[in-house]
Amino acid sequence: MSTLRTRAFSSVPTVAPWAVATTFLLSLAGLGISTYLTIVHFDTAVVLTCPATGGVINCAKVTTSAQSHFLGMPVAVLGLANYLAMTILNSPWVWKRPERWIATARFVLAFIGMAFVLWLIAAEVLIIGNICLWCTAVHLVTFTLLVVLTRVAPRQLGWGTYER
Repeated sequence: MSTLRTRAFSSVPTVAPWAVATTFLLSLAGLGISTYLTIVHFDTAVVLTCPATGGVINCAKVTTSAQSHFLGMPVAVLGLANYLAMTILNSPWVWKRPERWIATARFVLAFIGMAFVLWLIAAEVLIIGNICLWCTAVHLVTFTLLVVLTRVAPRQLGWGTYER
């Protein structure tokens, strides 16, 4: 077996129970919010619950803007797919799995999710000129998830330690 393949399937250290519980609950929250936004996107009978203040907050304007699609795909669907994967990867059962590729996938997906969130925030503020409170909730969940995973990933992935 090659060294790369051996490392991908090598065992990773366990993490503290608080990290498992926190990442799972955050993933469930992100899944719930992104499910709601996806339903609202496709079902016009469902009204988006968001205060229309006439000011900066305008969820409907954000979720129906040109920026609500990325490469032809609704952003809500991308968020739903992301949080479906994160819920699986952050479930207590998968946290017990020893394979290194799972810890790597978990961290990489969180990092990509946060990069996408930064693009979405820029689109809301600089292009659309409005903010969606539901989107902001997903952004905060994504950021918090990345913070927690950044705290545990280095130990799990062996960053900063060298084999002799």
